[in-house]
Amino acid sequence: MSNLETVNQLIKEYSTGINYNCKETAIILAAGHGKRIKSHTSKMLHKIWGIPTVERVADACIKALNNVNLIMVVGIKAEDVIKVIGKKDNTVFANQAEQLGTGHAVQVGLETIDSSKYEGIVYVYAGDMGLLDDKTVKMFGDKFKESKSDMMVLTGLYEGKPEENSYGRIIRVKEFDVAGLSSGEDFGKVIEIIEHKDILKLPDDKPYLLNFNGKTYSYQKDELINNNEFNSGVYAFKYNYLAKLIYDIKNDNAQKEIYITDLISIFNKNGLTVSAVSPKEQHVIMGFNNKSVLKEMESIARTIAYNKIKDIVEIDDPDDFFIHDCVINQILELDSKGIPLDIKIGKGVYIGKGVKLNYNLNLLKNVFVEGNIIFGENVKIWENVHLSTFEHQEFFIGNNVEILWNNIIKGKIKIGNNCRIESSVNMTGSDENPLIIGNNVTIKGTSYIFGSIIDDDIFIEHSVIIKKRIDKILKKDGTVMPIMFYLPMPRGIDAVTPLK
Repeated sequence: MSNLETVNQLIKEYSTGINYNCKETAIILAAGHGKRIKSHTSKMLHKIWGIPTVERVADACIKALNNVNLIMVVGIKAEDVIKVIGKKDNTVFANQAEQLGTGHAVQVGLETIDSSKYEGIVYVYAGDMGLLDDKTVKMFGDKFKESKSDMMVLTGLYEGKPEENSYGRIIRVKEFDVAGLSSGEDFGKVIEIIEHKDILKLPDDKPYLLNFNGKTYSYQKDELINNNEFNSGVYAFKYNYLAKLIYDIKNDNAQKEIYITDLISIFNKNGLTVSAVSPKEQHVIMGFNNKSVLKEMESIARTIAYNKIKDIVEIDDPDDFFIHDCVINQILELDSKGIPLDIKIGKGVYIGKGVKLNYNLNLLKNVFVEGNIIFGENVKIWENVHLSTFEHQEFFIGNNVEILWNNIIKGKIKIGNNCRIESSVNMTGSDENPLIIGNNVTIKGTSYIFGSIIDDDIFIEHSVIIKKRIDKILKKDGTVMPIMFYLPMPRGIDAVTPLK
């Protein structure tokens, strides 16, 4: 089966269809190859704070827009992108087999809509905007509806030196034209986007003149250079106009590509209104083309995460920790109950998706926790411990448990209350053979335990226990018989010979 056939099969399998009762549709452009990122991984699947950027954009749209349709335009590494997004309600995938520009990507996306059945709004978002949040998506949608415009651009405000701003500038209608006449209701409307390289080519001694609704507006070269409002690549359209005019875009440029920015002049020429709005926080519109910007976005995401919980839990190093968004939301929910959490997060701690925290939890330096791990109260995990499960497994840790440094504990496991797992212990539980440890159990150094059932009050030291049941047996003096230096009979011994 060819790659194209595979992609088409996946599109058919994962697409759930357009819901024509929904009046809002988001087209997410996720076909780019991102050559400058220099990675075999799709640009859209690079992660910001543990989640692929394209997934973050899709989730923001779903959360912010009620009953939204998603059109995912895929291309390079399409199979990987489709599988990461998965099968969602009101979602279709469209394959941009040949990348011919942003306007062409939107054309490909619109082909999935039956124009006779849909009437509403279409938003266009870039799949690499990994810091986009639902608040910004909602704000943009609300502003578009309030504006009564036919098209709206989400713009950024450049905060650096004007001469270092290489973005295309948003040119708006001035308050007065060259004759001194008021622009009236046209004031602030978007006339066009002029690229930075085209500004530099303008003569220094002549103004740049633009005609809009029968009036002429003048812009000096320096004025355009110092204009800090730029195009973010995010748009909103009334569908009926977009579907009609999208094919009027020409590819008469050096790259022979179809650019969505050309719709601004096309809408204006057709007597339609184009407006623009900027988000309160500029980082939400960041995209990336290289590893350094991706790293900067990750740093911003970490700061956002830290600021959400810095006064709720204790984090040793704000620059060296990871807590998945779902766990951060859980922390905020626990805090809303008004009971102090007393959670301490050491330097380099990683807390992944699915983890359930609890009161008086202390995770020391470089602890790694990921999967469906449910902590009890009053738990202390020492340095360099690894705790994890597969997605379908659960790992329960009881109250008053202490797990010492360098331990690796993975899989389907239940550890009872008041247990102490000392250093250099490796424990695993599988689906067929879960590991169940009773209350008041101590397991000491250089032990390996797999898929066993251990009774209450057991002491285990320097032992290898595989698929065994350890019963509580009392000695004559009333103490519990310990398990020490237990080693199973070796297998494959005939294949082992000493070296000379």
